[in-house]
Amino acid sequence: MRVLDVDLDFFLADTCPLAGYGCRPALQGHEPWSEGEVRAFLEEKLRLCRLSPVEGRIYETHDGSLRMWDELVRAGRLSVPFEVTHIDAHSDLGIGYPGPGLVMNNALCRKPDARVNLEDYYRLKQLDEANYLLFTLAFRWVSLLENVRNPHSKPDMPREIVHERDERGVPTALRLAPPLPSLFEAMNGKEPVVKYREFASGDDYVSTSGFDFISLAMSPRYAPEEADCLANVIAEYIKPI
Repeated sequence: MRVLDVDLDFFLADTCPLAGYGCRPALQGHEPWSEGEVRAFLEEKLRLCRLSPVEGRIYETHDGSLRMWDELVRAGRLSVPFEVTHIDAHSDLGIGYPGPGLVMNNALCRKPDARVNLEDYYRLKQLDEANYLLFTLAFRWVSLLENVRNPHSKPDMPREIVHERDERGVPTALRLAPPLPSLFEAMNGKEPVVKYREFASGDDYVSTSGFDFISLAMSPRYAPEEADCLANVIAEYIKPI
């Protein structure tokens, strides 16, 4: 199965510096795409259709995607492992605070079937919109991660999760490593290798098949409020669940 994971900050002229809580980035230099440009990307690159919307939801922050996937997995509607196409200006794999620490040193030490406890991670203030995808890897939910970047995205891949690179140094596979590998791999088996494909911009990407579910994050601290109207455009391709 395949899920489409979209962040509104992808559709900007440039990436925004993170705004403070309750604030929004300035418009200048971060102008949103036009409605026509967004529709062209959704229909020509992602192969979405307004007449056949994909089931999904719109969230304020991007970790809402993880909540939706958890709900769907528990309901038996989303089978694991699944493929993720991540359309975003950021990788959301743990660069910056709170980073990958708790995932690598706590979650990976648990039995795989005991790792999926979102409320526990939220209580510890270690799960948020900047690292939620790393948790999906720890849960062993993902077989392929496609990362479609804004052309102005900054490097933000944690080195410790890269398993393989191509001749240009671009990651092609990811794998998490627990502390004391010999101990925890004896208990839990080796963490799976996740195929990884990175695209420097939407121009480089065309979906090869359809999606089973879609999520859209508004990410207000990463996009000026003038971009919010684009959510209404994208919503036309989403069937609420």
